Amino acid sequence: MNTSTVGINCEPFGTTLDGEEVQLFSLENDCGMRLKIINYGGIITNIDVPDRRGTIDDVVLGHDTLEGYLTRSRYFGALIGRYANRIAKGRFVLNGVEYSLAINNGANHLHGGLKGFDKVLWEACEIDNGIHLSYLSKDGEENYPGNLNASVTYSLNDANELRIEYFATTDKDTVINLTNHSYFNLAGAGTILDHELTIYADAFTPVDTGLIPTGEIRSVSGTPMDFTSTTAIGAHIDSEYEQVRIAGGYDHNFVLRGELGELRTAATLHDPKSGRVMEVATTQPGMQFYSGNFLDGSLVGKGGRAYEKHSACCFETQHFPDSPNHPSFPSTVLRAGEEYRQTTVFRFSVT
Repeated sequence: MNTSTVGINCEPFGTTLDGEEVQLFSLENDCGMRLKIINYGGIITNIDVPDRRGTIDDVVLGHDTLEGYLTRSRYFGALIGRYANRIAKGRFVLNGVEYSLAINNGANHLHGGLKGFDKVLWEACEIDNGIHLSYLSKDGEENYPGNLNASVTYSLNDANELRIEYFATTDKDTVINLTNHSYFNLAGAGTILDHELTIYADAFTPVDTGLIPTGEIRSVSGTPMDFTSTTAIGAHIDSEYEQVRIAGGYDHNFVLRGELGELRTAATLHDPKSGRVMEVATTQPGMQFYSGNFLDGSLVGKGGRAYEKHSACCFETQHFPDSPNHPSFPSTVLRAGEEYRQTTVFRFSVT
């Protein structure tokens, strides 16, 4: 018996260059929150939520058509894998074997390679209150070992919670790090510099000039990385602090409080003008906070809007970047026969 309280609609969203038909799934709850997802890249194209006056706006960046996601992607809203974030020089050793991955970000490997999970067509089906996506990443795809069966569910409830659940198994030891790469702007337009942010992390992983972790776990105390007390994103974004200068803002992994595998709050974002609030909860050990530093106005998105620098921010819940090369970091190895499970929840409200 279907007990869903969320309305779900499916419609065509164009075809890929290979002629594959893409579907757009629209979910809407009883509170007026709407969520749209396509099965190409598992991309969240829209999140429409009310402000304190009840006005509904789309709070994520993206494109109006499939063509935009095919040709002008900045990973907007996409599922990222097999390995989210960076692996230094595209190399790691597992069980004594060195694997060489695509170099697609300076001297490093980023977000799964040339054709990561953001660029494949996922099998999709409707479930109660959401969508279930699945994809078989074959042994050797992007030179990762193992046949990896990955699945992701997006679900919505009447508490305005978007829940993302990740699951995977493999027939050969491999590494895995899955996330979603939505760009958020709770005002719906403008910059996010006046958004107020709290991150529940007492430390972060400093990076080198290639944005690869050095291996250090550094306290945020007394630095512009300290969001343990609510702070405007723009308050210290032009700081001379080395880590901020290297990234041109924030593009860092934060070491979250709490136990790995326990669902706990990672961050709270608040837009004072609209009153919108977004809480991020996750079972992951880390979260990449990215302040849209590489947006420069050259990319045009939904409604013909040029996406300027700092016009959105990302909260990529994850294991730490380059973990396969840092034994002291939480392991990203998935053994044959084991199950990978992670959950992230985005909860929307108003003040």
